[in-house]
Amino acid sequence: MNHRSAAEQADYLSRRRARILPGLFVIYMSQQAIYFSAAGRAPTSAQTVKIGAWALLTIVITLALATKGFWFQPRQVRDMIDDESTRSNRLEAMRLGFLLAIFGALAAYFFNQIEPLTVGEAIQLVVSLSLGAALIRFAILERRAHRYG
Repeated sequence: MNHRSAAEQADYLSRRRARILPGLFVIYMSQQAIYFSAAGRAPTSAQTVKIGAWALLTIVITLALATKGFWFQPRQVRDMIDDESTRSNRLEAMRLGFLLAIFGALAAYFFNQIEPLTVGEAIQLVVSLSLGAALIRFAILERRAHRYG
């Protein structure tokens, strides 16, 4: 049975998030490498599953970055986890993700002039690049905050 106070639980979960985020980044980007290594082949049901998994993971990661996360924790714990430092780190990560989305879209446009991309490939490339960058930036900032905080 868990006898931690809300503050202890918030601290534990915040540190746990900082440890898990880099692994989540590796999983997410590995999924993209596998998808793009098979690009250009005829669509199969396996590709449909891969795209569905990518879309689901993208939605979950985006919602986790855009909100306080820890959706199944009590509101008091979620509010403690989402302190000023975390909000600042999240905004910095999302700013980087936005900038990379813009530059990634421009790069996809110019790359398309050399090697044609499907709309799906371009979207997946831009979303994965920008979300992956935001995720790893948030992970780095959170780990730094716990190390020096």
